[in-house]
Amino acid sequence: MKRKVNSSRLSARLVLEDGSEFFGLAFGKARSQAGEVVFTTGMTGYPQSLTDPSYRGQILVATYPLIGNYGVPLDIQGNMALDAWGIPIHFESHRIQVAGFVVADLCEEPSHFASGATLSQWMEKQNVVGISGIDTRALTERLREHGVMRGKILVEGSRDVTFDSGDIAHPVAEVSPKEVQIYSPQSMEHGAVPRIALLDCGAKANILRVLLSRGVEVIRLPWDHDLSDIEYDGLFLSNGPGDPKACAKTIATVRRALQDTKPIFGICLGNQLMALAAGADTYKLPYGHRGQNQPCRESGTERCYITSQNHGYAVREDTLPRNWKTWFENANDGTVEGIRSEKGLFRAVQFHPEGCPGPRDTEFLIDAFIQDVKRNMAGGK
Repeated sequence: MKRKVNSSRLSARLVLEDGSEFFGLAFGKARSQAGEVVFTTGMTGYPQSLTDPSYRGQILVATYPLIGNYGVPLDIQGNMALDAWGIPIHFESHRIQVAGFVVADLCEEPSHFASGATLSQWMEKQNVVGISGIDTRALTERLREHGVMRGKILVEGSRDVTFDSGDIAHPVAEVSPKEVQIYSPQSMEHGAVPRIALLDCGAKANILRVLLSRGVEVIRLPWDHDLSDIEYDGLFLSNGPGDPKACAKTIATVRRALQDTKPIFGICLGNQLMALAAGADTYKLPYGHRGQNQPCRESGTERCYITSQNHGYAVREDTLPRNWKTWFENANDGTVEGIRSEKGLFRAVQFHPEGCPGPRDTEFLIDAFIQDVKRNMAGGK
């Protein structure tokens, strides 16, 4: 059966800063928008990807050809469902974070019991532009050849924009909370409840969900909080967008925390921040690692895990201090995917153990962190 296509959609084009152009049709909000163009190899989870704070201000390209087929999980009023803590259940933040979305084939008639809107309707409501009908295979090959580039989606009848108009001076500051928030577990354990300080540089909602499901109390802190007035048992460094070196205040805070004996665990940007605080260096990858299918090997073992990732920067292995080791490496290109201190008290990974919609093959690493915290609270026994 031939699928219906909305013939009233405006024409649009994606222009890259190397001069290449890709033509298609606009969806979502009919507005021109610029941003850094990146691609994800994930085959599902577009509601989570679009709301991931690590994509803040970027134009995201979906390599999987069919997008929008299960709609968007909103209620009848078009609102996100929230859990008991006010955390979105089906999304990674309270809003779409990408600047634009590029897809090959847009499904305009989704079929799913939880769908409350089409992808286009949701994006239009949140003022985000999309373009479909693009040869995303050719686009991805170009991005792999030339590396990450700025680009702009230009919609018919909409004003032109410059390539740098989508630049954000400090994306972490935009996605981090402005004040301290405390989340207490619904079921309290016997004895002292571990208190986890979450330095939120753009934390995905599932980080909060996963921590709280383990019965700990979470103190959610702005990216530039210095911890001096916070009592905590373990420190968690979140993911987030942009260059880790732009987070000088966070790096200074982590450097001080590394002088303590409280366990620290980092994810994604948190891995880079811990490396910088320890004295290592970071660099920008040609096109980043983004998707739910990145293989990572654990150093010193034969184990390889499939991981969820979203990052454009990595740690320079040869700059790690002598008391630090590579913990995981990417099986595709050998880049550092995790670091740990010699004693194992401070650990971080570049991938997402709490990956949502998945895979969650490495979620046991968060359990190990919680156990480290409890053991440290008990005096190391």
